[in-house]
Amino acid sequence: MAPPEGLPKMEYRFLGRSGLQVSAISLGGWLTYGGHVENENTFACMKAAYDVGVNFFDCAEGYSGGDSERIMGEAIRKFGWKRNDLVISTKINWGQAHGDNPVNNGGLSRKHIIEGVDGALERLGLNYVDLVYAHRPDRNTPIEETVRAFNYVINSGKAFYWGTSEWDADEIATAWRYAEKLNLIGPVMEQPQYNMLARNKVEKEFEHLYEETGLGLTIFSPLKIGILTGKYNDGIPEDSRLGSSTDVFVKRMNERFGDENWKKDIEIVKKLKPVADKLGMTQATLALAWVLKNKRVSSAITGASKVEQVYESVKALPAVEKLTPEIMAELDGILGNKPATMVRRF
Repeated sequence: MAPPEGLPKMEYRFLGRSGLQVSAISLGGWLTYGGHVENENTFACMKAAYDVGVNFFDCAEGYSGGDSERIMGEAIRKFGWKRNDLVISTKINWGQAHGDNPVNNGGLSRKHIIEGVDGALERLGLNYVDLVYAHRPDRNTPIEETVRAFNYVINSGKAFYWGTSEWDADEIATAWRYAEKLNLIGPVMEQPQYNMLARNKVEKEFEHLYEETGLGLTIFSPLKIGILTGKYNDGIPEDSRLGSSTDVFVKRMNERFGDENWKKDIEIVKKLKPVADKLGMTQATLALAWVLKNKRVSSAITGASKVEQVYESVKALPAVEKLTPEIMAELDGILGNKPATMVRRF
């Protein structure tokens, strides 16, 4: 099925200070591919994304027990896509059932990083991934060991760039100190959660890293698992991710339903609707455009269980222009969570 006519052209952004360009909107396999979305529907969503210019597809060893990687690899082979046209990423830490003993089958030790990447490549059916991430920090493993191991993976031709996901700024800076001391490659990108309801890390904590290290961002959850679309304003629909997914993180979110923080988020989302209506866009488009307005964001990783959701995501690209300084100030007033600017005294 061809994309609808009139969809905007994809935008490509450099991944931080690197020379690699990734689509501003990317497609991820968390909670969906290999999980509660059937394979044929996964193929359709990936094909729709590719057809509208998405070149970056994200997965991880821990997504759906490795099935997210398997199904993405199958899609690449099914459609005969050229490997050099794609940017494929995976993430290492949570592990897989590589053996009978869980010891050493997770974390960021040299052993698991190397064996984990080999396992991911086998499931993907690829010789290399473009990006590999340290999927959360492992505070039981020295960061120097982790830096050395990812450099070994790169030098072995199994990945081109390495980065982090949900690391603290101090941990990323420490990794760079070791990399520079040892004349090695530091983490090029970080994959944090970033959306209208979660701003502090990207807009404040990481601020000094952008200039010091050239850090790029491939952010996840731009719609806060759908909360920012407004579909949860009156409860949890049975066919939604929160209503149907068996993922541990989603179950935890589901358990939050009705608590004070959830109620606060929903009240904010309700107040965003008049702004979206005024601009002639959906709340989902507004939320995604808001994320893309931040030029520190190299790519916003979206999820899609329906082809129509892929097409809807692309509409956020031209919507960025509608977010004038006046509109951004209005949104900040509604959100009430803009991080205070840090004053550097040296």
